[in-house]
Amino acid sequence: MTTSAETLEFQSEARQLLQLMIHSIYSNKDTFLRELVSNASDALDKLRLEAFRDKELQADTDDLHIEIATDPENRTLTVRDNGIGMSRDDVVALIGTIAKSGTAEFLKKLKETKDSAASQDLIGQFGIGFYASFMVADKVTLLTRRAGSDEGVRWESEGEGTYTIETVPDLPQGTSVVLHLKPEDAEDQLFDYTSATKIKQIVKKYSDFITWPIRMTEGEEVVTVNSMKALWARPSSDVTEDEYNEFYKHVAHDWNDPLETIRLQAEGTFEYQALLFLPGHAPLDLFMRERKRGVQLYVKRVFIMDDCEALMPEYLRFVKGVVDAQDLSLNVSREILQQDRQIQLIRRRLVKKVLSTVKTLMADENRYKYDTFWKEFGRAVKEGLLDDHENRTAILDICSFASTNDPEKLTSLREYVERMKDGQEHIYYLTGESRQSIENSPHLEAFQAKGYEVLVLTDPIDEMWVDAVSGYEEKQFQSVAKGEVELDSDTTDEQKEEFSGLLTWLTTTLSDQVKEVRLSSRLTTSPACIVGDTNDVTPTLEKMYRAMGQELPQIKRILELNPGHPLVSGLRSSFTEKGESEGLAETAELLYGMALLAEGGELADPARFTKLLATHLQKTL
Repeated sequence: MTTSAETLEFQSEARQLLQLMIHSIYSNKDTFLRELVSNASDALDKLRLEAFRDKELQADTDDLHIEIATDPENRTLTVRDNGIGMSRDDVVALIGTIAKSGTAEFLKKLKETKDSAASQDLIGQFGIGFYASFMVADKVTLLTRRAGSDEGVRWESEGEGTYTIETVPDLPQGTSVVLHLKPEDAEDQLFDYTSATKIKQIVKKYSDFITWPIRMTEGEEVVTVNSMKALWARPSSDVTEDEYNEFYKHVAHDWNDPLETIRLQAEGTFEYQALLFLPGHAPLDLFMRERKRGVQLYVKRVFIMDDCEALMPEYLRFVKGVVDAQDLSLNVSREILQQDRQIQLIRRRLVKKVLSTVKTLMADENRYKYDTFWKEFGRAVKEGLLDDHENRTAILDICSFASTNDPEKLTSLREYVERMKDGQEHIYYLTGESRQSIENSPHLEAFQAKGYEVLVLTDPIDEMWVDAVSGYEEKQFQSVAKGEVELDSDTTDEQKEEFSGLLTWLTTTLSDQVKEVRLSSRLTTSPACIVGDTNDVTPTLEKMYRAMGQELPQIKRILELNPGHPLVSGLRSSFTEKGESEGLAETAELLYGMALLAEGGELADPARFTKLLATHLQKTL
C-alpha cells in the first residue's frame, strides 16, 4: 500500500551543495550523466556480488543493465538500472544527507575561493555525484526498490531545501532517476538533454568502458550504446588518454583528470591486471580518520569490492584504480584478503610500481608533475618511512625537502648528498613548526657559518620518521639540535678549563630545568641554546604526545653556552670574581629563558621571567 508523502529537510550542508549545483559554476554540465551512470553501474556491481554471497536473495540477475530514456515532449530524461536498489533508510542516508567526510571543510573553502577555476577544482576534489542532476533539472524524482524487499520508495525534490519521500508498492527492482529538465529557453542548444543523439555522444565520451550494457530505444529497436570493454583488459595502444581520464573520474568520483596513469599486467604463477591513477589533487579527507582508501578489486571482471585496503598501504591511500585478479575466489572477504598470499604479492608489486612511477616523474621533463604530486601527497608518503621498512629506500628516493641551500626550491636526498662538503659524514636537519622559526634558530649558526646545508623539516610527521630512519646512502641523519656536533670547534682546552667552575655551578643552579650545562660548538652569535641528548624526544614531538593524551616523564635537556659571547664571558668573570650570588643565579635563569624562547619554547613562569628581566634592565640605566 502507498503511504502518505512525508516532507523532510535536507541536511544543512546538503542544502548548500544543492544551491551550488542549481547555480553551478561548473562549465561542463554533461558530466551529470556520467555521475548517474556511474551510480547505476555501482548498483549493478553490488547486486551481482550480493546475489553471489546470499543464495537466498530474492533478486532477478538474468539481464542486468542500464537504460536511458528521453522524452522531448515532457522534457524528461530517465536513467534506470535493475541493480541493488535502496530502502527508505538508504535513500534518506545517501541522498537526504551527505555522509562523505570533509563536507564542511569543502563548503568553507568554496566560500573563501573567489576564482572560478579554483572553485571547479574544489568541486572536483569533493565529487558530488547525484547532486549534479540539479545542474540541468529543476525537479528530480527517484523511484527505487531494494532487491529482496517488497516495498519501494518514491523520493522527489526541487532542490530548494526539502524533499518528499513515501513508500509505494509494485516498483521494479533497482533505481530510476527521472530528471525534469529546466525550460529549453534557459539552456544553450549544446545542452539539449532530450536529444537521443546528444545522450549517446555523452555516453560514448564518458561511460563507454562501463562493463554493463547501457541501452536506449531507437524507434522500435533497443540498442546498446557503450562498448562494455574493460579498459584494463584492452591493449594500451588501443586506449586513448581521454578514455583513461574518464575511467579515472568514474572510479575516483573526481571531476578532474588524473596526474598520472599506471598500468601493470602480471602473467605466470598467478595473473592479474591493474590500472592505477595518481590524482592531481589531494582529497579533503586525506588526513581524516574516517576516510576510505584502497582500490577496486575485481575477479575475472566480476566486481568484488570498493576500497580494498589489503591492496594498498595506508601511506598510498590516495591511489585510485582497479585490480582484476584471475585466480581468487569470488567469495573472498576482507578478512581472508588480509591473509591471502596472492594478495600480499600483488600489493608488494603495486607499491613498487607506484613508487618507481613517482621516481620517473622526478626527471626534468616531468618535474612539474612530480612537484604537484609532492605538494599534494608528500606528507602522506612520508608516513611510509615509519610503516614500510621493505620500501624505505625507495620512499626516501622520492622524498623532497626544504633546505637552507635554496629557500625557493625543494631538494631530494640524492641532490643533498651530491652537494655535501668533503669530509661531511652526516645529513643535517632541523625540525620545527615553520621555516621562519627554523631559520631564526641559534642551532643553525655554526652550520651556516661553515656552509653546511641543513634540511628544514616542518611537517608533524618529520618529527617521527627522522628517529626511525638511520640514514641514506651510508650517510646518517643528524639533528643540529641534538647530541654533540663536531664542527672543528674553536673552543680550546684552555677555555674548557676556564669555564669548568661556572659550568658546574650552572648545572647545579639550573638542575630543575636542565641535565647539563656545557660549552657549544654550534653557536656563533647567540649566547646560548638548548639541545637534546642524541636519543631524546624533541619538544615538538613531546607536545604531540601530550596532546594525544600520552603522559611522558619530564625530559631535561642540555644548555649550551657560546664562550665567545660577551654575556657568557661576562658571566664567567663575575662568577670568578664574586662567586655565587642571588643576582648571578637570576642572570643564569634569564640566560636559560632566553635560550628557550629563541627555539620557540614556552616559559614555565612567564611572569617571573618578565619581572627578572625588568629588574636587570633597570640596573643598566
